[in-house]
Amino acid sequence: MFIVKLIKRIIKWIVVAFFASTILSVVVLKFVPVYFTPLMFIRVAQQLKAGKTVRMHHHWVPLTEISPSLPTAVMASEDANFLSHHGFDYKAIEQAAKHNKTSKRKHGASTISQQTAKNVFLWPGRSWVRKGFEVYFTALIEMMWSKQRIMEVYLNSIEMGDGIYGADAVAEYHFHTTAKELTRPQCALIAVSLPNPIKFDSSNPSPYMYRRQSKILHEMKFVKSLPKEGEDK
Repeated sequence: MFIVKLIKRIIKWIVVAFFASTILSVVVLKFVPVYFTPLMFIRVAQQLKAGKTVRMHHHWVPLTEISPSLPTAVMASEDANFLSHHGFDYKAIEQAAKHNKTSKRKHGASTISQQTAKNVFLWPGRSWVRKGFEVYFTALIEMMWSKQRIMEVYLNSIEMGDGIYGADAVAEYHFHTTAKELTRPQCALIAVSLPNPIKFDSSNPSPYMYRRQSKILHEMKFVKSLPKEGEDK
């Protein structure tokens, strides 16, 4: 009986510690720049294991120092309903589920909020356990962060090339400029690369990438720009 009570008590404190630590981390990162993510460390480990030179380029810049065309481009490419949903695009999930039933080429329906939660707090993978944590962290950041903060963290932390993370690093190493000076076509090319930035190199676009770039540039005309912090969506 004593052992059962002890186990229950331990489980209780583990649960309390989990919720307290995760909520605290989300609150802290609402204000503090995200300088490292789990994926960055995983990529470094993979490079070392393969005997390659370590490449990790990442410069945090505030959203005001990023071209406004880049949020528009990633919304047009990745999450057209970013400004209106609360972390999950149920219509996109339904459409992806219908498509995946009949096609070998699977479509995802992860929102920018979900990708941000995954990049900052979790590890890559497709297990149900990881997906459950992704849902949890997505709900947390949607409750505690503004859409502008979610976009700022997303554009600073996402992988955008081989050893390249974030808008300012990809602007420097692929386009020889700064995140603020990125043009609309360059932003569209970056958006094209996001599903697989190792395969799709925005500094050396393939014919397929140019076709996708044209489509994204067209769709950007119909996507509402990200409002400034404090403005109505």
